[in-house]
Amino acid sequence: MIRSYNLPSQPISFKLFLLILLATMAGMPNFLNCLIRPFTSSSFLSITPASASSVSIPETAQKFTIAAGCFWGVESMYRKEFDGKGVYDWRVGYTGGDTANPDYKTVYSGRTAHAEALQIHYDPARISYRQLITYFYRMHDPTTLNSQGPDIGTHYRSAIFYHNEEQEKEAREITKQVNEKWWKGAVVTEILKAGQWWDAEAYHQKYSDNNPGSYECPSHFVRKFPDLDN
Repeated sequence: MIRSYNLPSQPISFKLFLLILLATMAGMPNFLNCLIRPFTSSSFLSITPASASSVSIPETAQKFTIAAGCFWGVESMYRKEFDGKGVYDWRVGYTGGDTANPDYKTVYSGRTAHAEALQIHYDPARISYRQLITYFYRMHDPTTLNSQGPDIGTHYRSAIFYHNEEQEKEAREITKQVNEKWWKGAVVTEILKAGQWWDAEAYHQKYSDNNPGSYECPSHFVRKFPDLDN
């Protein structure tokens, strides 16, 4: 059945047109934020980096540090996967470069050589480094050099920053396996010794949780790959 409508005989007034246009645009920001990483003036605020976490971290805890594109999404995905499973603390920040005391604006400019990164303190008795690294290769695309989805630049590169020889060995072994079995020899992930870490500004911490509907990198999702050999 075709439904008919009685259209107005008079053209819509300019004021009414503006009201309709404004109402339509009001709903656009949330949609656009999911597709495009916003760079408003607040994103470039030069403020004092976040202070060290107040969470009590035992001496037996180990560090896990990686870069996989926009750190908002990386932190959010790791929280969803591992929260309550042996992680003491989560921080996003900057590492891998040669500039001291970097801030978001200078890292984004590409002049610091730093990457946007995630650092986790975890309990090795409850969660393994292998689990964290394997998830790393499922949740992002490690085959795109200096980019992740639409985000382009060395600060969006794929990298593993190991904290001891055991982590380095395991990172290289797992990378070799996923390169052959999952990513068809195309992995470009850097494996580097962890250097100085700087916390990102406070507004970047838990950004996705604090800003529902915010930007999500389209290459950040969990791939359904077969399990690796132990």
